[in-house]
Amino acid sequence: MPGRLLVFPVLLVCLASSPVAAEVPQTVTELWQDFDPRRDDLDVQLIREWTDDGIVFRYVTYHIGTFKNQPARMAAFYAFPKGAKQLPGLLHVHGGGQRAFLREVDYYARRGYACLSINWGGREMEQAQPDDPNTDWGAVNPTQTNVPGYFNLRPGELYLDAQESPRNNNWYLLTLGSRRGLTFLEQQPEVDASRLGVYGHSMGGNLTIYVAGTDERVKVAAPSVGGSGFRNQPWPLLPQQQPRLPDGDVHLFDATIGFESYAPLIQAPTLWLSATNDFHGIMDDTYRTGALIPHDNVRYAMTPHLNHRFTPEFEVTRPLWIDQYLKGTFMFPKTPQSTLTLQTDNGIPQLLVTPDATQPIDRVQLMYSIDPDPQARFWRTAEATQNGNQWSAALPLLNTDQPLFAVAQVVYQLPEPVILPNGETTTYAITSLLHTATPTDLQAAGCRATDASSTLIDDFVHGWQDWYTLSANNPHHWEFSTRKLSDPKWQGQPGQRLTFEVQSDEPNQLVIIATEHFFRPYRGRQTEYVAVVDLTGGDTVQTFSLAAEDFKAADGTPLTNWSNLDLLSWRAYTDQNGTLLGSKNWQGPQPEFSKLRWEAGE
Repeated sequence: MPGRLLVFPVLLVCLASSPVAAEVPQTVTELWQDFDPRRDDLDVQLIREWTDDGIVFRYVTYHIGTFKNQPARMAAFYAFPKGAKQLPGLLHVHGGGQRAFLREVDYYARRGYACLSINWGGREMEQAQPDDPNTDWGAVNPTQTNVPGYFNLRPGELYLDAQESPRNNNWYLLTLGSRRGLTFLEQQPEVDASRLGVYGHSMGGNLTIYVAGTDERVKVAAPSVGGSGFRNQPWPLLPQQQPRLPDGDVHLFDATIGFESYAPLIQAPTLWLSATNDFHGIMDDTYRTGALIPHDNVRYAMTPHLNHRFTPEFEVTRPLWIDQYLKGTFMFPKTPQSTLTLQTDNGIPQLLVTPDATQPIDRVQLMYSIDPDPQARFWRTAEATQNGNQWSAALPLLNTDQPLFAVAQVVYQLPEPVILPNGETTTYAITSLLHTATPTDLQAAGCRATDASSTLIDDFVHGWQDWYTLSANNPHHWEFSTRKLSDPKWQGQPGQRLTFEVQSDEPNQLVIIATEHFFRPYRGRQTEYVAVVDLTGGDTVQTFSLAAEDFKAADGTPLTNWSNLDLLSWRAYTDQNGTLLGSKNWQGPQPEFSKLRWEAGE
């Protein structure tokens, strides 16, 4: 028998056809009590089937429901190993601006799953042929051609109910269509209907939480950079960051559409794959939401410094987590035990971490920040000391008027390499819980300001530890970036020059980008200022010393000071308002940097 399911008196077609008579749901349970995802015939249509290297691929469509007397259909890719039986089933939900992915169903089919990737956004399917049917929502439109619908409760031409209602929200319809995808999976002859999971990225991460919170067929959930709640509330430590409010009753929206109202209903083990600086899956709110899930089978994997992407040792946690709960072939360690102590003998806060040592530990990284903005904050790597299976670090502060955030990353060794869609990894990482102390907390505990500012920004003894790299292995399109200059400890002062040493084997142009107000709209308009220097090539280490005015915006406006600088990037090239600076054909190996620092200006 399939797993337990939230099934109540069925009203799907009647609800869609007679919205005037529908009562307005006030809770998540009320919103979904009239929907049975198994009731209506799926009417699956096979558009095309092919086999590649032992994997069967199908392009299908299925019936979602009837809304305002018009049927809606979902297009999807489905794949599974040829001849296999009793497979666990996976529902993949794509992100915003994306579409159903063949690579997703292919990857998980090769890992021993039957995987369905739905095309909820309606973009043209991969390898589509003329006249191939696609997703068609009929009389409603929950796709990104109707963006206001994600924040809407009010009635309208594209919405279901004739009065203000959560059924007028895009997320309701998309969740409904996703849950019908679970029904598709459990009806396939090669699928074990008692082993179903769901995962998705960004907006797909949102839908993962919605589906896991409403459908008990889900036995494992793995959202990434999505599904964090409290979106209509200002950040407690950054009230100037104003949230976007829904069109309609905010309390009704939060109670029926807010992720924080779905988390308490999630029974499935849940892994949140994210990044510490994600613009969409806000780190602090992800932890607040995860704390509402009523069981301990929750893990976090937060890639340091990145936004909306992951390094391999974090990315791999998703297939491993799914393996654990659908195949029983892996076992995650417990969330690292961690304690932030504010009252210490020397007045310096301390972070103490004790990882689960049931698997071999590769390394432990203790991190802290003083920036209340989770999208833009810089995470310092603390100097940690190991004592047996405990790691501890002092967290010195420049002052106690700013909050303190602390977290630990524990990296484990894998027994053998794991293949990923783009490479492989021999390690995997999980993240501790997030600790937060307000200025009031710090001052009440007697914390002291013992840190000092530094003109040395980085000597690269630890490589790119405090940076993030993009396309790091690409010989031409690499980028190295850091948020370190936004931290008051390393912030540039008036008149100082940004100085660094670099060596390049071949002559090239190096592009340096200084970004103001990165994801800080409350402070000003995000602007990139660019400087370009000529590298002569050879063994000589060159020194460059740049004043703020050496960096120019696209309109020629110079950077006036360093005070609002949030991001520093070194790149092979950039496109500045249609003008290519640098080159897309970098010569020789990537440059080597040393001693990034501030120097007094002339």
